[in-house]
Amino acid sequence: MKKVLIIGAGPAGLTAAYEISKQLNFEITILEKSNNFGGMARSFELFDQIVDLGPHRFFSNDTRVNKLWLEVIEGEYKMVNRVTRIFYKNKFFDYPLKPFNALFNLGLFETLFCLLSYFRYKILPDPNISTFEGWVTNRFGKRLYNIFFKGYTEKLWGIPCDRLTSEFAQQRIKKFSLGEALMSALKLKKYNNHKTLVDQFAYPLKGNGYVYEKMINKLIEKGVKLNYNQNILKISSCHDKFEIVSNETTFECDFLISSMPINNFFQIYNNVNATILESVNKLVFRNTIVFYVKLNSENLFIDQWLYIQDESILTGRITNFNNWVPEIKRNNDGTVLALEYWCYEVDPIWNISKEEILKIAANDLILCGFIKNVDEIKNFDIVKVPKCYPVYNDSYKPHLQKIINYSNSIPNLQFIGRYGSFKYNNQDHSILMGMLAARNIVNDEKNNIWDINTDYEYHESSTITSTGLQIETRIS
Repeated sequence: MKKVLIIGAGPAGLTAAYEISKQLNFEITILEKSNNFGGMARSFELFDQIVDLGPHRFFSNDTRVNKLWLEVIEGEYKMVNRVTRIFYKNKFFDYPLKPFNALFNLGLFETLFCLLSYFRYKILPDPNISTFEGWVTNRFGKRLYNIFFKGYTEKLWGIPCDRLTSEFAQQRIKKFSLGEALMSALKLKKYNNHKTLVDQFAYPLKGNGYVYEKMINKLIEKGVKLNYNQNILKISSCHDKFEIVSNETTFECDFLISSMPINNFFQIYNNVNATILESVNKLVFRNTIVFYVKLNSENLFIDQWLYIQDESILTGRITNFNNWVPEIKRNNDGTVLALEYWCYEVDPIWNISKEEILKIAANDLILCGFIKNVDEIKNFDIVKVPKCYPVYNDSYKPHLQKIINYSNSIPNLQFIGRYGSFKYNNQDHSILMGMLAARNIVNDEKNNIWDINTDYEYHESSTITSTGLQIETRIS
């Protein structure tokens, strides 16, 4: 039997294992660094209910991905009406932007200034569309860019927007613009054909990570070996074979699939040369601290999550777990919120105590108007997530391309997932990477995993509904 070793038990790694396990002639081993599964998409129990690692929703137009998700979840999901708004100066702004809502909240004169700014950049666009700032400014105008995009984006990435490439905007905002919002308001065009702006999404009854729990159970039934708490110390390859030293055990395999951070991989890969290592060390990831808080209050806001645009408030996003599906609340009173703080390892907040983060989070909740004092917080906890966002700074691309070219020269090695491919994936992109990596092994296909990003071509379009899969159109 051919041996397949998969590093990482997140959506990409588990999907690869799940697809390969359908064949009988492969022995599959998974090595996971933590003591849990699901990666950034996992769910867990906290304060007697189920929470996710921040806000995670599943949506895809790719029929292959949707069929697999439905196959695994086996009907244990509900459709959730998406509500996510921008919180700015103690007011809630619809996202995507709706002109009349923005007019009411901003006031007549500010709205007029925003429109004038938008038309100014329609006539004389910013010539530098390679940066996030230039790209967004041309679609919304400088004034709206400063109000709704700049503060949140710089919180997330920790660098000025003129040093962030436009790829982030192209992937998340896509073709949406103020002009499109105006046409939508006038019923001339719908905006919800953009994937990131969909009105509904499918959500498992026991949290987003429940699909991966069910996948794990199916893998165990197939005899897949899962090893948790693994500290991989060395990776080497010779004559199309791999040797992985983890903890005090040596694993050998014919095929290696990695979803660990790509820079960590090559830092312990024995054959890497100095030039590649230099590029590896140029890739930067951003960390997240998720602060969970239990409040007695109910009905704080209707959104699944809020984007916090105010620069005086340190958190960038607040999730309300009351607004997903009632099953995860388990009939408990009160509200569980998750506040996200993004940082690098060198930033002071990454190393301060839980109690110090409590003070920061309490102040943010007070500034938002959700609590009046810290005594309203009945319980709290934090989860630190290292290296969860690949940073698209203005120098990363040539370094990543060198690494891609080098990795393509190593037979039977594939990189998948957000960490492994250094791509800002959603769940469905990581799932597709796992599927295609499996097909490259099982069917000897030549799928280029590096081509999968947050925007890719698919042959058949579909959506998940409450009754299952709905095929929509075929794209030639």
